[in-house]
Amino acid sequence: MNDQRTAPEMMAETDVIELLQAQHGMIRDLFDEVEQAPAGRRGEAFTRLVRLLAVHETAEEEIVHPYARAKIDGGDEIVDDRLTEENQAKRLLQRMDQAGPDAPDFMPNLLVLRGVVEAHARNEERYEFAQLRARTSVAERRALAAGVKAAAALAPTHPHPGTESATRNLLMGTPVAMMDRAGDVIRKAMGKQD
Repeated sequence: MNDQRTAPEMMAETDVIELLQAQHGMIRDLFDEVEQAPAGRRGEAFTRLVRLLAVHETAEEEIVHPYARAKIDGGDEIVDDRLTEENQAKRLLQRMDQAGPDAPDFMPNLLVLRGVVEAHARNEERYEFAQLRARTSVAERRALAAGVKAAAALAPTHPHPGTESATRNLLMGTPVAMMDRAGDVIRKAMGKQD
């Protein structure tokens, strides 16, 4: 599927906050899709969810959170809290990916992951996005949205063997590899070097 629900770079939103909130909706829809998928197709839906989460969270970490730290009251504390939530979700996502969608605890873990991700999205919208909207101009939010879209357009849709060491891929798993690659793409698009 390559519609707006699965292609964040094609979304019409030009305001970063509206874009990220729309992506939160897409993530909820993909959770529904994974939950409702027959066992034989669950892996495909889960891969799409992992890709969107990787692109979304990495764009926030590389573009939105640093801007929020500088622009909003208590930005460091607010962003640090969001990063703690993100890391909790990443650890669970990594375990789920390593076990695979046929694991007996996949569906219970999916429900836990969904709860963590949805709570994180609500916290972002309430504590970070509301202040960003109040303390940034339309032009700033458009520029941030352009960066998020560029990252989504360039991020890989699946791991590419040989672009990282095989050992690291085995140790870290697909979700982390996707997040690493998305981060590399975002830094390159934004003109940042490691």
